[in-house]
Amino acid sequence: MKLKIGLSACFFQADPKRPLFKGKTLLYLEQSLARWVMGEGALVYMIPSPAPDSPVTLADLASEMDGLVLQGGSDVSPKSYGEEPLKPEWEGDYARDQYEIALLNEFRKQGKPVLGICRGAQLMNVAFGGTLYQDIKTQVPTVVEHRNWDIYDQNFHELKLLRGTMTRVNSVHHQAIKNLGKSLTAVAWSQPDNLVEAIRAEEGPYCLAVQWHPEFQDPRDSSLYDGRVFLREFLKASEKNKT
Repeated sequence: MKLKIGLSACFFQADPKRPLFKGKTLLYLEQSLARWVMGEGALVYMIPSPAPDSPVTLADLASEMDGLVLQGGSDVSPKSYGEEPLKPEWEGDYARDQYEIALLNEFRKQGKPVLGICRGAQLMNVAFGGTLYQDIKTQVPTVVEHRNWDIYDQNFHELKLLRGTMTRVNSVHHQAIKNLGKSLTAVAWSQPDNLVEAIRAEEGPYCLAVQWHPEFQDPRDSSLYDGRVFLREFLKASEKNKT
């Protein structure tokens, strides 16, 4: 029996100007992430968001999965951590936030592990009561470049791990963890600006999230941190919940 790993959905909110599925909300997953997880032999299922009156709940969907991966994507809404957007374009996706926070809480309630990627790290921090920098460059002027749209996932910076080991990772984000959520520990930091790049829950089932995109990195590049290390750790924890 292969592991069944649920991926939280990315949202295209209803848009009357979109040429396909006019005015409808679309849910999707990013191919590289799905293939990264499947590359370790696990089955991947995107978890939809049920209607409020649906007879199928997030608890039902979580009960069928062995673990959860929180995808990257749109900004976390400042309203999800008690702030107003500093600019309209940083409003984020509040509806997706609420769906993913509920999903994260349900998996943890059922004792199942969670792995967060990029937005997933920010969302996890907010779910635990933490806050974010709405825009790193604006709010932390001394930072290294964390997002360059022109080169996208080929933008890299140094990373310091908990025990002082130095490595490199890609960087595709403009938001970042500001204040850590309760019961979370930082386990990696960007260098030299020292922003939190990875977090782990101190209590409960396995819960880890990273700010970079390991699924975009070339595993043959030995200068980069190999994310399969913690992917395999997550999948090993998921074995205990095999349905």
